[in-house]
Amino acid sequence: MPHVRANGLNQHYELTGPAEAPVIAFSHSVGASLEMWDAQVAAFAGRYRCLRYDIRGHGGSEVIDRPARVDDLADDLAGLLDALGIARAHIVGLSLGGMMGQAFALRHAGRLDRLVLVSTSAKMDAATFHERAAVARREGYGSFIDSVLSPRWLTADFAKRSPETIAAFRDRFPSDWRGYAVCVDLIAELDLPERIGAIGAPTLIMVGADDPATPVAMSEDLRKRIPGSELVILPRLAHLLTVERPDIANPYIAAFLERERTEPGQGKRDAASFEAGLANRKAVLGSAHVERSLAAAGDFGAAWQDFITRTAWADAWGDPALAWKTRSLLTLAMMTALHREEEFKLHLRPAFRNGVTAAELAALIRHCAVYAGVPAGNAAMRWTREVMGEELK
Repeated sequence: MPHVRANGLNQHYELTGPAEAPVIAFSHSVGASLEMWDAQVAAFAGRYRCLRYDIRGHGGSEVIDRPARVDDLADDLAGLLDALGIARAHIVGLSLGGMMGQAFALRHAGRLDRLVLVSTSAKMDAATFHERAAVARREGYGSFIDSVLSPRWLTADFAKRSPETIAAFRDRFPSDWRGYAVCVDLIAELDLPERIGAIGAPTLIMVGADDPATPVAMSEDLRKRIPGSELVILPRLAHLLTVERPDIANPYIAAFLERERTEPGQGKRDAASFEAGLANRKAVLGSAHVERSLAAAGDFGAAWQDFITRTAWADAWGDPALAWKTRSLLTLAMMTALHREEEFKLHLRPAFRNGVTAAELAALIRHCAVYAGVPAGNAAMRWTREVMGEELK
């Protein structure tokens, strides 16, 4: 993979995908490298030009052993884009990469299309990260790397199932502790909460429900501060959710990047796009189900498939005024009240992928029983057991 000198340092990068396609810049977490995005490049390189790079002091990029700020990381990416002749890009950043993404959105707003913030925050506990940097400088990071990898970054179950992934991360941990320590000190000094209200780019925030590194509350705070942003909470996942379950994370990212740029509450929207609706529909219901529906439509049903894809999935589900979790809850509630078994069952598993928890579903059914009748609630409980089986205790 090539190197280029940009913003005063040698940066290691990979650029994959059609030359004329929109660019996605992927920015990794502290202690990781550009290989963290393998599954995303495999999924997106057919339709996007995928740029991934090693943050300063990581992977093949140069170690700069002097204090840095998150704004410096944003300027590193801007310099890399300049060197590669890229005017604008979407940014997908995880943890430290998401912190950089926030700073980029503020410093280089005219070069950003859409922003995806994964497992990140606008501020961390300074004492904890300064101490970690001090330990790294004093002892290296062998004393804590295993506890960082699991269960902090990846769930214990995933670590048992995929020991090769854990080994790969351990092998790619920065060989020079100085670059790692500089970035950990940078995280300690991070202080973006009062600035990010100025972010104007459409923003998707994603977090694992079981993330101990950047807990859900941090993403909820981002959601409150960044105007018009959308939050997705993925159940039973930890910090590196894009590594552990790319099959769940990638459709959310794809649907968000492909939406028409529409802000909530601005009146009439442009005509719904079939392509945008199809992306949303596949992200929620799954590609296999949608492809089967389209293939079975025939001449008679083709216009109907076009209608529901544009109207339900581009116009309704594509409206950023309501998060997808909220839409899932509303859909299940209406299907319960109207006794629409087939549609309830169709939307049940997608609701869990959209961040609905078992406790919230149970509360929803009880609420429906009050306003739509106990028989409706009984039916919803039965349909849930028939779909989920032993997965819900």
